[in-house]
Amino acid sequence: VTLRGHSDIVHSVRFSPNGKQIASGSNDRTVRIWNAGAAGKAIRVIQGHSGSVYDVCFSPDGKLLASASRDSTVKIWDPATGKLLRSIKGHEDGVRCLSFSPDGTQIVSGSFDGTLKIWDVETGREVCTLKGHGNIVRCVSFSPGGKRIVTGSYDKTAKVWDVVSRQEILTFKSHSNYVNSVSFSPDGKRVASCSGDSTVKIWDPETGQETLILKGHTGFVRAVAFSPDGEMLATGSNDKTIKIWGELMPLQPASADAQPE
Repeated sequence: VTLRGHSDIVHSVRFSPNGKQIASGSNDRTVRIWNAGAAGKAIRVIQGHSGSVYDVCFSPDGKLLASASRDSTVKIWDPATGKLLRSIKGHEDGVRCLSFSPDGTQIVSGSFDGTLKIWDVETGREVCTLKGHGNIVRCVSFSPGGKRIVTGSYDKTAKVWDVVSRQEILTFKSHSNYVNSVSFSPDGKRVASCSGDSTVKIWDPETGQETLILKGHTGFVRAVAFSPDGEMLATGSNDKTIKIWGELMPLQPASADAQPE
């Protein structure tokens, strides 16, 4: 199935929690909602941003949809109607990425201004600002338990933050190029990060110890995601391939190079 309607680059796609819909964000400044698995036009075209939409994310219960834009705002929508519920502004530059907390009460956003901000979903008020990256925050994700946040940046590092203390816990410095995507394993005990250095690395979010290097891509690796059971990893690259990696458990020493299946 091919979904057509955007008039420019599509930066982000997300399934709704029930898997029945897909949301997308584009350089055409729109958010669109589609029926998953069915060809045709978008069932809803949401307009309101004045800049490119870089990221979209459904709340865990599927009742809200958040979008991040070059216009420096995070907007929260009702996906059932397309109604704008609140527009959140606080970053000094465009918003590149966002993630809902597992309980749906907070959103964390990462920006071109190099900061993270945590927002209260109900009120739209800023909870805190987290500073530490030296360049654009490219990707962000809450841990499954909601107590940690992992980020990746154009400063070539990934960082883990404590949500309660609002402090940086550690910095992972093993990549030699932009960190484009990060993902917690379903049990929260591992983080996978991918980079412009063509590698994918798995590491311990409590210690920062690198446990596995995945080599096989021949270009920028732009996307990474664990399978629901945590036993596989999917990666996407500028080399025009998607690789599925297995045998991630038990953790292997950093000198071992896993091979894609």
